Amino acid sequence: MPIRRIRWLVLGVISAAVSATLPLGPASADPVDGIPGGLESFYHQRLDWKPCNDAVLDGAGAQCAGVVVPLDYNRPDSRTLTVAISRIPATDPAHRHGIMLSNPGGPGGPGLSMMADLQDRFTPDVRARYDLIGMDPRGIGRSDPVNCALPLPTMLFSAGFDGFGFARDTALAAALAASCTTPDPEKARQITTRNTARDMDVIRSAFGERTLSYYGGSYGTYLGAVYTQMFPQHSDRMVFDSAVDPDRYWIGIYQDMGAVNEAALDEWATWAARRDADYHFGSSGPQVRAFVEDMIRRAAAHPVIGNGYLIDEHTAPMMLLALLSDPQKNADLAEVVRIVADAVSGRPVDMEQLKTKISGPVQLNASGMAAVLCGDKAAPRDPAWYYRNIENVRATQPVFGAFANNITACAFWPEPVEALTAVHNSTPALILQATRDTRTPYHQGLALHRDLTASRMVTSADTRVHGVLRAGTNSCVNDIVNTYFRDGTLPEADTTCQLDPGR
Repeated sequence: MPIRRIRWLVLGVISAAVSATLPLGPASADPVDGIPGGLESFYHQRLDWKPCNDAVLDGAGAQCAGVVVPLDYNRPDSRTLTVAISRIPATDPAHRHGIMLSNPGGPGGPGLSMMADLQDRFTPDVRARYDLIGMDPRGIGRSDPVNCALPLPTMLFSAGFDGFGFARDTALAAALAASCTTPDPEKARQITTRNTARDMDVIRSAFGERTLSYYGGSYGTYLGAVYTQMFPQHSDRMVFDSAVDPDRYWIGIYQDMGAVNEAALDEWATWAARRDADYHFGSSGPQVRAFVEDMIRRAAAHPVIGNGYLIDEHTAPMMLLALLSDPQKNADLAEVVRIVADAVSGRPVDMEQLKTKISGPVQLNASGMAAVLCGDKAAPRDPAWYYRNIENVRATQPVFGAFANNITACAFWPEPVEALTAVHNSTPALILQATRDTRTPYHQGLALHRDLTASRMVTSADTRVHGVLRAGTNSCVNDIVNTYFRDGTLPEADTTCQLDPGR
């Protein structure tokens, strides 16, 4: 479809969103030392610990508290939010080193129970030294969440095969932005990474600590890097797992997913071809890929709705994407392909099984993800810019290019309240990166390594995983991470680790 036609199709939704794009005044700079003026009561607050009323957290011996923070740090005497945190106490208070905060990624991932899930990856001597702190970031989970009136499970879709499909996504993106920002525009605009970093510093002070340590994955690496830039004097032992390139945040991150997921799909197709007797997708990698691409075309012609789930050309690629991040999910992906292929062919399927297979351990929230991404960085406004990018990669990225370059709610979001953080400092940090990561490609970890000039990088070789620190898979990585958290010792040089035998 001509670009002029695309502009005509979406002109109405663009006009409707213009009124939501007026900027506020710039935010004031962060202080170098001390407590920022007007924030003393937040930094000196006492935490009231209570049961978490959550089976996972309560079973891990955690308690929960609410940390009061300003909605807008430039107006600390105005509205406030309450950030929910959890604490699993250090097992040896006599040798306690401090607190270790965490973030699971997303953005949009609730992290209150993250440390309860993660603690088995730390050795007993690390557990002895830290209070492990989970946190639902502002606007997410239990932390005064942003709730968009349009109840979408995600803000990310594939644009489909033509201009009409793209126009549908454009209208949906505009509607999502309006449903998020219209009810409370002031709140929606303050759910940003920089403000979450400020919240982390308030949490640090509320614990009476001079510094904090940190483990973050995926987007959580970006949040941690921003913290080191804003609060270097308060940054202790920082571990960034599956790192984001700050200079590619955020549109560039998604664009980078196109090529690496096409490569991962080829890798999976070769795996499935060797098991053709089980799955019947084809006896060679190209045949399996052709089966998948035809499946998506059939989903466009025969969409399926069931149990609140929609299968069409906009959602089917996202189901594949959800499972390509870990080769241990190859069989799950094969089952999803079979369910989707059967569904779009008119055969009866178990939609609940499909939902179970593609639902990961971290449930991202469209409202929280949109608020953080769109609040952090302005996106191009012209839908034609996105459509040109999609068309330019269709030949080389037939499955994922229309997702990686698609328009989102951020094209219709108000302007950010402050500039994005430029990350470049000498704060020590440990960066973990897999060579075939499908979410944050390897070159992004290298870029953050260059930005953090005192960092060390640990490469998980020949590995298609997102999230390198895992129990029982790579003892080399786990030993390095636990040594760093235990005594603050980084490797003398960048290191490459191999998976344990049999993994």
